[in-house]
Amino acid sequence: MLKQYETVFIATPVLSEAQMKEAVAKYTGMIAEDGGKIVYEEDWGLKKLAYPIDKKTTGFYHLIEFQAEPAFINKLEIQFKRDERIIRFQTVSMDKHAIAYAERRRNKLNEPKAEAANVEEN
Repeated sequence: MLKQYETVFIATPVLSEAQMKEAVAKYTGMIAEDGGKIVYEEDWGLKKLAYPIDKKTTGFYHLIEFQAEPAFINKLEIQFKRDERIIRFQTVSMDKHAIAYAERRRNKLNEPKAEAANVEEN
């Protein structure tokens, strides 16, 4: 049975936009290949780190919410550890409350875009 997970990873700030997209595509592709489903993806962009990691003070943050078999998480995290572009990652299993919260959050994020589209039409 598929369970819902959320993973956030921080990529090194020296990557170009194309290299960052390639890294994200690698992990979303891995999820799809293993029979998982991408529920939501969000690019948080370049952000300051709370503390330096490998002498870097910033990193590219990316969130992926997905459904997958529990055994897949180990494979995904091994790939994160092997990838020199990824400096930190965290994957959490989402319970029904976390899933409901994530849906509400997504809806709030999409509301301003919908309102802006309505303003432009008038």
